Amino acid sequence: MPIDQIPSTLPRVQAHSRPDTWTDVLIVGAGPTGLACAIEAQKLGLKALIVEKGCVVNSIYNYPSNMVFFTTPELLEIGDIPFSTAHHKPTRQEALEYYRRVAEHYCLHVRQYQWVQTVVGEDRNFRVTATDRSGGIYDYRARKIVVATGYYDLPNMLGIPGEDLPNVFHYYREPHPFYDHDVVVIGGKNSAAEAALDLWRHGARVTLVHRHEAMHHHLKYWVKPDIENRISNGEITAYFNTMVQEIGVDFVIVNTPEGPLRMENDFVFALVGYHPDYDFLRSIGIELSTEQCRPVCDPETLESNVPGVYVGGVIVAGSRTNEIFIENGRFHGKQIAADLQQKLGRGTPE
Repeated sequence: MPIDQIPSTLPRVQAHSRPDTWTDVLIVGAGPTGLACAIEAQKLGLKALIVEKGCVVNSIYNYPSNMVFFTTPELLEIGDIPFSTAHHKPTRQEALEYYRRVAEHYCLHVRQYQWVQTVVGEDRNFRVTATDRSGGIYDYRARKIVVATGYYDLPNMLGIPGEDLPNVFHYYREPHPFYDHDVVVIGGKNSAAEAALDLWRHGARVTLVHRHEAMHHHLKYWVKPDIENRISNGEITAYFNTMVQEIGVDFVIVNTPEGPLRMENDFVFALVGYHPDYDFLRSIGIELSTEQCRPVCDPETLESNVPGVYVGGVIVAGSRTNEIFIENGRFHGKQIAADLQQKLGRGTPE
């Protein structure tokens, strides 16, 4: 075509589907449990592929920047790799480095920033479709599926007006942008308490709102007296037995035991918990219990009611997300691998 006939605006080339990739085990989620599952499968000689919609250990990445774990480092270890820290309790930054090092040590195959959209097929012949950030489509085939998607990506919503405003956040990262501002923190567990303390220490005027009569009794032992002292001293204002009714650009309306109250406010952190992606589990065919949305699975092998599909990590507990942590979820890899060894043996079919 002559150059003067070339259109001035060329059509954009659409991302297209890649050829199918075969694997023995496809793991949805690259958290500590997903990494542990891949490690144990590789130890058996099986080909394992992890598909993760964010980065490796995406949930830990989204923790507050200066967060300190409640547990000791040895309880976070996977793959028999020691977790060395500078202090008795590991930090978020140390954990990120540790899990990167583990992934590198085992040469794990992780496809980051690919979001699994569908899982269809049957045992030993599953077809998985994922998309990337630019709309590219990736097709995979797997003999077995492990779902270890965690729960931190989906915050619990309050169901009130104004919750979708840009000054409302469901994650807390760092305090600096909120210096010299009025900030409401909603919640009574560790996330809310630590955010309130960090914001207060860095110059924010903090009001904490919690629907129960006191802070949760499972607060970290060094956080509980700290937040209670700040409240009793009047340094952090707290309203208990109180529900948020409405959020505005510059106000929050709460319903206290004494009646409704309108407060001037700049930012809101609604830190009231998170939940697993129940819709994704159901789309695969996994049955969930009525009350707690626990996936139906064999407690020994963790194979769900869908033959060939396993569940691992916190999603095993359904809505009771406080029952499974990294400390016990990391062992799910060994449970699942034991069943894979019995049913698959070794190697990928041609």
